[in-house]
Amino acid sequence: MSASHSGQGAAAPYYYVPPHSSHPIQASISMLMVLIGGALWLNDFQPGPWLFLIGVICMLTTLLFWFRDSIGESEGGLNSRRVDHSYRWSMAWFIFSEVMFFGAFFGSLWYTRQVSLPSLTDIDAQNLLWPHFTDVWPNFGPAGTIAPFKTVGPFWLPTINTALLLSSALTLTVAHYALRANHRAKVIFWMVVTLLLGYAFIVCQATEYYHSYTELNLRFDSGAFGSLFYILTGFHGFHVIVGATMLTVITLRLIRGHFTPEHHFGFEGVAWYWHFVDVVWLGLYLFVYWLN
Repeated sequence: MSASHSGQGAAAPYYYVPPHSSHPIQASISMLMVLIGGALWLNDFQPGPWLFLIGVICMLTTLLFWFRDSIGESEGGLNSRRVDHSYRWSMAWFIFSEVMFFGAFFGSLWYTRQVSLPSLTDIDAQNLLWPHFTDVWPNFGPAGTIAPFKTVGPFWLPTINTALLLSSALTLTVAHYALRANHRAKVIFWMVVTLLLGYAFIVCQATEYYHSYTELNLRFDSGAFGSLFYILTGFHGFHVIVGATMLTVITLRLIRGHFTPEHHFGFEGVAWYWHFVDVVWLGLYLFVYWLN
């Protein structure tokens, strides 16, 4: 069977298998350091922040060299259509795992609010839990256990963030169509606009967190609501940072002349991820900010 052709027009092998690499084990160790450091940090152990920071630096360094090798393989004409199909299936399953990841936390929010609290009213909760128990959401727990706090409504930062992410999805789609039409200057322009919108979202999210901590007294230990609020919005914010970083890399590759109208899965894979992040935010906007 004849070999397929890569994005650069050179003959590619039937299926390219990269040599042994230390990148996966390095990434695993770095992620373990991040998780342990984060757990120690939340429990006020002094080495926690430093271990977390070292893990993040090691992870970013590992990804830098890993992506460099992958880009070199692609631009070197080693990726055939079969490898392209493998990448697509891998990205699809990765996004599916992300759906399950966020689905677990959305499920926790639903179960806590719609199942746990109402079910406690069917028992003698005031004797079993604490006096004057009420099944209101958010629940402040026994008096003096959880400091009073206020929830974050949809206006105005969450609504502005929604507009920013939806606009970035639109500009990214315009950039994709421009790439398929081989209008590279337009692609780069709309990618830069997408990046500006994405980073503006991150700035607004950081501003919201500062406002929540300093003015609303909403913290991670503010009962089930506080924990779920920061887990859901925090993990989503982390995904936005990752997506914006990947979009930055794609934009730099476009400036260097990478990708063609026929072969640009690197662009498409990141676009899939960014649109997934947009959809998750719509769920957060509705269930966390409007229905809190």
